[in-house]
Amino acid sequence: MARRRYELTDGEWLVIAPLLPNKPRGVPRVDDRRVLNGILWRFRTGSPWAEIPERYGPSTTCYNRFVRWRKAGVWDRLLAEVSAAFEGEIVMIDSTCVRVHQHGATGKKGGSGDRGMGRSRGGLTSKIHALVDADGRPVALRLTGGQVHDSVEAEALLDAMPEGATLLADKGYDSNAIREAAASKNAWANIPSRSNRKQRFAFSGWLYRQRNLVERFFNRIKHFRGIATRYDKCPENYLAAVKLICARIWCAA
Repeated sequence: MARRRYELTDGEWLVIAPLLPNKPRGVPRVDDRRVLNGILWRFRTGSPWAEIPERYGPSTTCYNRFVRWRKAGVWDRLLAEVSAAFEGEIVMIDSTCVRVHQHGATGKKGGSGDRGMGRSRGGLTSKIHALVDADGRPVALRLTGGQVHDSVEAEALLDAMPEGATLLADKGYDSNAIREAAASKNAWANIPSRSNRKQRFAFSGWLYRQRNLVERFFNRIKHFRGIATRYDKCPENYLAAVKLICARIWCAA
């Protein structure tokens, strides 16, 4: 059977397979690659879990394994492992908003928290915050409601920035706190100053041009319709899906 374009290539599978749980208990589980391709199909198309084609096995198996491995931290570890040796000389930070579909907006009664959703100019939205390297590959991710300002999550993302790096960001990140966080890691914050700032900082417009790589990263993950529009009620499931797609970007690099 021919491989479909959204399925894992042999090269990607060689990287991912050793990083998945490999000690099944009881009844042998459905082939991991087959199930993982089913999970990718779901997020590539944005379809309900129940509509996953039979060639990937039972749809309940795809959903249950995705959620079980999310709870076990498998998707977190997968992204951490494949991105461990990233080139940290230049890093970029930015965010993107995604619309929340009506199927994802309805939560359980009595639920607590905003579930990573909020009201902004785009309606009910979520916001993905990302730190990427000089090749536009994701290193750290955060999820908030769409109304949350970019700078709020910046310091948490900068924890993943290596010592002595150069940080590229737009004016939305021009704050003393962010510049101090970068300085604490001996990093240069190449961020254009806001128009109302009295103090000016060294800035390279030539270097700043590379910041378009973080925009390209967001465009890549939004090829997956289940990422471009949020259908998942559970914020942990949605962020786990983003991390799975990001791990694949690293494998294809």
